[in-house]
Amino acid sequence: MKTIGLLGGMSWESSVHYEELINTDVRGRLGGVHSADLIIRSYDFAMIERLQGEDNWEEAGRVLAQDAQRLVAAGAELIVLCTNTMHRVSDEIESSVDVPFVHLADATAMAVRAAGLTTVGLLGTRFTMEQTFYRERLESHGLEVLIPDEDERTIVHNVIYDELVQGELNRDSREQFLDIIDRLGSRGAQGVIAGCTEIELLVTEDDVFLPFFATTRIHAEAAVEAAFS
Repeated sequence: MKTIGLLGGMSWESSVHYEELINTDVRGRLGGVHSADLIIRSYDFAMIERLQGEDNWEEAGRVLAQDAQRLVAAGAELIVLCTNTMHRVSDEIESSVDVPFVHLADATAMAVRAAGLTTVGLLGTRFTMEQTFYRERLESHGLEVLIPDEDERTIVHNVIYDELVQGELNRDSREQFLDIIDRLGSRGAQGVIAGCTEIELLVTEDDVFLPFFATTRIHAEAAVEAAFS
């Protein structure tokens, strides 16, 4: 089992979920008291959010790339970035280290294709839904990606930042998300990607009628697979 380096704390609620899923998977594979070999860099998310709001992706990429290098120096044999949005700077991170970088969008796209789907709805932060870095990565796997309309994107983005990353789970917000997913389905989405790790804290596959691709679980499974390859 390789040592996994996690760039987390974006937010810590989702990073804890990553750790739980990875450790559970490893224990399922090895049994007994086994758990994953992890090295974790957890951030004060307020700093990351500030860089996002300032559109300062260059500085964000520099910070995350430097910390990926520190993880490798500490013994990490592969790197996992525990957030969808910050894959905006994945190229900077990946090029800064000489160990595998497990890309979340690639893992998610492969899961969608394995399910036999070609058209998916994407929910996430405004950065993830509107910018090209994530959608184009999915599309490179042959997928058609639908996003909510402008008003709906505002709802999704605001719920993520004003509620979910602060640990708040509201029933009304869940219902809004389910309505948005329903409308994506009416537009032709065969499934929906929870393209923000915190969304899975609010909505689960049991809540929706479409196949629901929980990116945290998918990414965690891909990380463990890489650790055993």
